[in-house]
Amino acid sequence: MNGSKTFSLPNILTFGRILAVPAVVFVLLWPDKDWARWTALGIFSVAAITDFFDGYLARRWKMQSALGRMLDPIADKLLVSICIVMLAHDQTLYGWHIWAGVIILCREILVSGLREFLAELQVSVPVTKLAKWKTTAQLIALGFLLAGHAGDKVLPYNTEIGLSLLWVSALLTLYTGYDYFRAGMKYLINE
Repeated sequence: MNGSKTFSLPNILTFGRILAVPAVVFVLLWPDKDWARWTALGIFSVAAITDFFDGYLARRWKMQSALGRMLDPIADKLLVSICIVMLAHDQTLYGWHIWAGVIILCREILVSGLREFLAELQVSVPVTKLAKWKTTAQLIALGFLLAGHAGDKVLPYNTEIGLSLLWVSALLTLYTGYDYFRAGMKYLINE
């Protein structure tokens, strides 16, 4: 049964999300090409949708696995982090807007470290509803930003909408990060 869980549809969706990361980077390396922006957005959108379905299907079909529990948050963080780096690289994120990306990246790394530390103590830190909303807000913001200047031709102020949503995501990121650290603080102080 364990072999079947390793290559279950939920885990395959998670593997696909990880493979989407270099694909998004590859197409974004063509600067100022509308087709590259739309292709990156398409790959990213499919990957983002799998974020919902991999967990939903694993729970629904009772196919949860240790591999899936480990890879799912890694896939999320890779997708979000690499998109932020690439958007900063092509200057879609510029000036003060880079700070929204920095806040998101720092929180992801800090919370991952806290989770790893607490796992050594055999303390589970469940994902909150607000953290799931934070991830959704990040994915939507990044979708607008990946469309970038190509999206501005279809939807005026597309990039500005994406930048505004990224700041909303950054604020949610700060709050949920604080929430996790507050929950984990009693284990850090008691040592």
